[in-house]
Amino acid sequence: MGTAGIVIWVLTIALFVIYFFIAIRQKKQAEQSFANYAIGGGVLPFYLLFFTHFANIMGVGNFMGHAGSAYVNGLPWLAFIVGEQGSKIIFALVFAGMAGRMTYNTFPQMIDDLITRDKVTRAMCGVLASCIMIAWVGGQGKAFGELFGIFTGVSPVPIILFFTTMFVIYTTMGGMLSLVWMDFIQGLICVVFGALFYIFAFSKVGFSFAVLGERLANVGKAELFTFAGTDPVSLITKFVTGCVGILVAQLYWQPCFAAKNPKTAKRSMFYGGAVAIIFTMLTALVGLVIMTLNQGLDANSAMSWFMLNETPMFITVMLFVLILAAGMSSADSNLNSAAILVANDLVKPFKKDITDRQMISLTRTLTVIIGALAALGGIYAASIMSLFSKAYSMAGAGLVPLLVIGLLWKEESGVEPTMGKKNSKVTPWGARVGIVVGAVLSQLNALGPNAILIALCASAVCIVVVSLITKDVANDPKFVSEGNVNPIKKSF
Repeated sequence: MGTAGIVIWVLTIALFVIYFFIAIRQKKQAEQSFANYAIGGGVLPFYLLFFTHFANIMGVGNFMGHAGSAYVNGLPWLAFIVGEQGSKIIFALVFAGMAGRMTYNTFPQMIDDLITRDKVTRAMCGVLASCIMIAWVGGQGKAFGELFGIFTGVSPVPIILFFTTMFVIYTTMGGMLSLVWMDFIQGLICVVFGALFYIFAFSKVGFSFAVLGERLANVGKAELFTFAGTDPVSLITKFVTGCVGILVAQLYWQPCFAAKNPKTAKRSMFYGGAVAIIFTMLTALVGLVIMTLNQGLDANSAMSWFMLNETPMFITVMLFVLILAAGMSSADSNLNSAAILVANDLVKPFKKDITDRQMISLTRTLTVIIGALAALGGIYAASIMSLFSKAYSMAGAGLVPLLVIGLLWKEESGVEPTMGKKNSKVTPWGARVGIVVGAVLSQLNALGPNAILIALCASAVCIVVVSLITKDVANDPKFVSEGNVNPIKKSF
């Protein structure tokens, strides 16, 4: 192990020590109630939520994955990024303010209270929504494994297991309260070190977009620098895949529910998303810069090769701290979100007498289990972005039509969504069938590259048609939910 490897391990351990200290400090307050553990009591300020949104978005999977995907796919990959990252702006403008008025612990809980009042639907939503979070944690572990493998010579598998274990330990302590303070530190690191890294990387092509295109042409990769010849439907599919998955990601609903008021929720999501779009697109362009330097790499190793061979020690260490901070932030938040989804939406609806203390204990146990599943995903996935894309398409196609139709197709028109009030014509069976059809069709290779678009349309049609057919059909009383509203008051 060289000097760089030793420095990397020292920095890694130092960051973990800091995060454990934060988690221990927040542990007592987090244990006062499940709402404190899940959404920080619903009173978090703008500056914490801004850095939470930004730090969560700039995970190591995104940083390593988007550079690698652009290295292979070129400019057309920006369509996926615009969809994935631009959806945060859509979310901020359309949903964040609404979510900021509410204090649900999870996105499926909101669907249950406002749209379906059906425990089975809530559980199905919880399963699909948690898939995104689990894929993200697995992606962070896989990226860390690839990165450490190159710098330290250690096999990626034990690195993935090590980092996942660390994520589990400090995530279980303080819940949302500890995560937002960790994200505050990590977000500052990402902003400062990220800006310095991009300046260095683009100095390789003289800070010129034209020079980048010329050098790609010189190495026989001119096709990566154009959208010409790209199937428009393929671009639309990339955009939609990135967009729909984010719109049903607990990771983005949870901070909005945690915000002290609607304005804070909307502003933190909007500005955090706007900065993330810029940083993520710059990361993808770094992938093209790498292509001008070495044409023999694969997607998973492109960024690591650049760090190891093209950057001085100071920049390498700085970039590593950036990636480490971003990865930790994204992994712990996703792990926390996944565990809360399972506890809150698969267990709690069917066990009404469960206490807050039992819910916190259950969530911690689930964090360990989900961490193990995410580690396996990180070990066996073909690539970092393949994990994200599959989870996005499956959850997005199953849940986005339900969310949109459920909120727009109202029993009483002109009435704003209000906690504790069901106001939707969607029936439990309409929701159940729509979720299954969307999720399944999105994964059928036989439908070709347009599977996600077909799945979204089919799910929407099924939700409406089945709801019309079953509007007078009584649901099984044992599966009927009475809604679940947290007794938290917010400032307006």
